Amino acid sequence: MTPPQIILDRPMARAGASKLTVAVAVSFSVASALLLAPPSQAADPEPTAPANAWPMYRGTPSLNGVSAARLPANLQLKWSVKTAGPIKGAAAIVEGVVYVGSDDGKVRALKLADGSPVWEFAADGPVVSSPLVTDGRVYIGSAGTNLYALNAKTGAPVWTYGTEGEIKSSPTPFRSPNGQETWLVIGGYDNRLHCVSAVTGKTNWTYETANFINGAPAVGDGVTAFGGCDEIVHVISLADGSKAREIEAGAYIIGSAAVLGSVAYVGHYKNEFLAVDLKKGEVLWRYRDRNFPYGASPAVTRDRVLFGGRDKRLHAVNRANGEQAWVFATRGSVESSPVVASDQVVFGSDDGRVYMISLADGTERWNYEIGQPVQSSAAVVDGHLVIGADDGVIYCFSGKP
Repeated sequence: MTPPQIILDRPMARAGASKLTVAVAVSFSVASALLLAPPSQAADPEPTAPANAWPMYRGTPSLNGVSAARLPANLQLKWSVKTAGPIKGAAAIVEGVVYVGSDDGKVRALKLADGSPVWEFAADGPVVSSPLVTDGRVYIGSAGTNLYALNAKTGAPVWTYGTEGEIKSSPTPFRSPNGQETWLVIGGYDNRLHCVSAVTGKTNWTYETANFINGAPAVGDGVTAFGGCDEIVHVISLADGSKAREIEAGAYIIGSAAVLGSVAYVGHYKNEFLAVDLKKGEVLWRYRDRNFPYGASPAVTRDRVLFGGRDKRLHAVNRANGEQAWVFATRGSVESSPVVASDQVVFGSDDGRVYMISLADGTERWNYEIGQPVQSSAAVVDGHLVIGADDGVIYCFSGKP
């Protein structure tokens, strides 16, 4: 494995950097407290991102995609920013700043208020990974094989960790075994799960699988769980990277699992969605509707599991037994991972629209036509929805309750 390159925090030497200024001071105490909660909180039946921050992919380390934010039914386009490539990853929002990557190889920080630039950073390849923002830094991977730590206020590189394959996964934070440090886990196309120090970028351990790791690893109760192209749900000890358990899924897993308590929820390429008991190593239930893969990551609430499919529908099932509660039909594949914001569900579709529907019964409340596939997932804070699309544009919608 390529050893990590450690770079001291310093101003960036890149074209145009002097023109990029920060208009607001960024505080990260709320996000850090959320992301680094003790294990008892991580195993809560419904971990929830606070209404005023969306600091990482799927909102919390459990990756369950639930926010306390409320979105008004009268959302309007507030601003949009064009990049030079499709936007596949989700944004993060912390203290009035939106952080997002693009296939054009840039990581951007934008003001939530008006979309104006704060800074941008040029990575070594397309950026499909979603950012993690905590402790004053932005952590994000690139298809050019690097995990970057950037200064959240300036975009200056702090350290770079090199792997032997592109990174489409997103980083997930947790407390080190001694409780004194923040560690990160992230998957790669080098078939490895990497655990690194958030402070130094030095490796703590790696775990090798038999194929690509595309999704982000979920964290909870002392373990991380993730699926891969080796058709296995892996359960790995966070303390030392040792294997706790492997569960056969039966097909490729390209999305991220959500982990609540000792159960992982994940879909796969042979048209099934699974609930897996991580301690017993058993599949608790299987959901199968029509013969289309499930590639998006799920949102999991106290009693529902929601996920999109290539059958052009968003599915809601009973969390206890996998029985269908309702489905919502679109005109394109649903590769966008749904986000639950209070009593609403927001997601995109390959039909070129962003949807907001009722969590209770799947009835439509709002949609917006972009005209190009929307495979990115939403980031939400109170009154604001931010999402990217294949047209290379990051969109911000807002409105009054």
